[in-house]
Amino acid sequence: MKGIIWTAANAVMLLAFVFSVAVQVNDPDPVGWMAVYGAAAVVCGFELKRRVRPLFPALLAATALTWSATIAPRVLGKVRFSEMFAEFEMRNTGVEESREMYGLLIVALWMIVIVVAARRRGRGR
Repeated sequence: MKGIIWTAANAVMLLAFVFSVAVQVNDPDPVGWMAVYGAAAVVCGFELKRRVRPLFPALLAATALTWSATIAPRVLGKVRFSEMFAEFEMRNTGVEESREMYGLLIVALWMIVIVVAARRRGRGR
């Protein structure tokens, strides 16, 4: 049962990251965002087959955390969390950057979870 839940969770995250790539098409600076979300989707795809080695998701997590840390000073304490969900459109730069920062944190968190799973699986061999 645990394997089914893990597979389903990775499938959901893969779809979320693919969707994130798709919505970046209209972004003023899409390349970096598409690369991060696309790489996360690829990692999830490999994890569906239990073929992930921990190094790549660890590097992606570090990249996403570092990038989000560069955005954080412009967002934390300046944009309320609820403002990100008030409207679909970008109301202002603060809301956009807040969404970007939290998106990067989601990528980082999920990559860390995959690293832990892959390392545990590697020890069980």
